Amino acid sequence: MNTAQFPGPLRDVERKILARVVELAVDFDAAAADYDERAVIAVEHLDALHDADVDRAVLPEQVGGLGLSYLAFGQLVRILAKADPSTATIWVMHAGAGVALAEFTRDSLGSFFADEFLAGKRFANALSEPASGNRFLNPQQEAVPVDGGWSITGAKRFVSASEIADYLLVNARVDDVPTFFGVIPDATVSVIPIWDTLGLRATRSQLLSFDNTVLRAEYRGRAPGPGDFAVIPAGLPAISLGIADAALDALIAHARSRVIMGRPLSHQQWVQFDVADVEIRLAAAHALYDRALWEADNGIPAFFPNLARAKYLANKVAVDVAQLGVRIGGASGYLKQSPIQRHLRDAEAGQLMAYSTEVLAGVVGKQILGVAEDE
Repeated sequence: MNTAQFPGPLRDVERKILARVVELAVDFDAAAADYDERAVIAVEHLDALHDADVDRAVLPEQVGGLGLSYLAFGQLVRILAKADPSTATIWVMHAGAGVALAEFTRDSLGSFFADEFLAGKRFANALSEPASGNRFLNPQQEAVPVDGGWSITGAKRFVSASEIADYLLVNARVDDVPTFFGVIPDATVSVIPIWDTLGLRATRSQLLSFDNTVLRAEYRGRAPGPGDFAVIPAGLPAISLGIADAALDALIAHARSRVIMGRPLSHQQWVQFDVADVEIRLAAAHALYDRALWEADNGIPAFFPNLARAKYLANKVAVDVAQLGVRIGGASGYLKQSPIQRHLRDAEAGQLMAYSTEVLAGVVGKQILGVAEDE
């Protein structure tokens, strides 16, 4: 593998990690449709990523990892998402929860969660509540004091790969303040079996029920800080961009191979015009995302709102590319065995991940117009 293929100021260790992920992605891509059809978590893919030191790479240096740059992280997730977006989504959520707990509890627990993350334990985010909508960092559930900590009763939704998680990152209100905990799933945590989604089926992002689940005081973490590695905000745009890249490749391949009236579809003017439009907008979405990653690596505060803009544009463009793929694919693109229809289902799921495109539009619009967030 030629590691020079990755642009940007990357360290040698980052290039090696990315080259290994490119190799793994070949097999991930070949198996993605089957896992999607069966709605089964690709545990083998997650194991392969851990064995390739991808978990160690994303863990920041100050908590014992290799400390991927945002630029390298963004490239890694795009590679994964183009091959298998369900695995990419699970891994981003796993990394987000594991890195967060390692950082949030470093002063109180030392290297405990970092060591567990490096040992291959699986982490999942259990932050989103049915009553809090997209505002997953602002929980509505109140924690009740009990011996050894606090307890919660309620539900957390869209917990990707929760069925195989060793630890959950859970939030609740303690003395009316959003507070974060590591939780070991036990008999008080149960899966509500309603998962039968249209897209990203192999994430198995379940609804979890908590019944007087203890939030142990020693597993309590501090609040997120500006120096923490923003795994999930930086990862979500990349998932949609990877899906869009795969959808574009699929529609190009179909347009070149499908012959109508003696000529490939690629020779029809309407196809050329529409492909030009989505490809240019997809390139713009990649550029906006790369700008936000560069800002993050260089400590420019604008990176966070620009990640929100990048997610909005990536979500929208991914759907547009996938919808064009269905139009160009025609009836054959609408068949279940076609990758085109799967790309469309996966692209639509990206728009629903917090923050959804509607919420992002409101947030960004207020920023542009100078309207306060609470107005």
